[in-house]
Amino acid sequence: QVQLVESGGGLVQAGGSLRLSCAASGRTFRSYAMAWFRQAPGKEREFVAAINWSGDRTSYADSVKGRFTISRDNFKDTVYLQMNSLKPEDTAVYYCAANSKWPEVLHTTDRGYDHWGQGTQVTVST
Repeated sequence: QVQLVESGGGLVQAGGSLRLSCAASGRTFRSYAMAWFRQAPGKEREFVAAINWSGDRTSYADSVKGRFTISRDNFKDTVYLQMNSLKPEDTAVYYCAANSKWPEVLHTTDRGYDHWGQGTQVTVST
């Protein structure tokens, strides 16, 4: 079992940056593929980015490609989402997710992940 705790959300002006962190408990973090999803009010949860267990493969939604970077530190059991050039449409609750079954597979739907954090709010103002 793994527990995920997100942090780093907040209010930022358009064009600004934030870095989200997701700290994982448990000794098997480094064997999990990890991802970030987000959910805006009135919308379905959507894929943002994913990273494999070793950190050498990543995948991004088209809407964030070139602006967001996912990374991980397996010594700190933490995955990060660096968000630059933020836009108001990036406003959402951001969730960290873990895939404990397929560490090399970068799922882009939430059905591919079996552990979730509680979420952290990101608000981008105009």
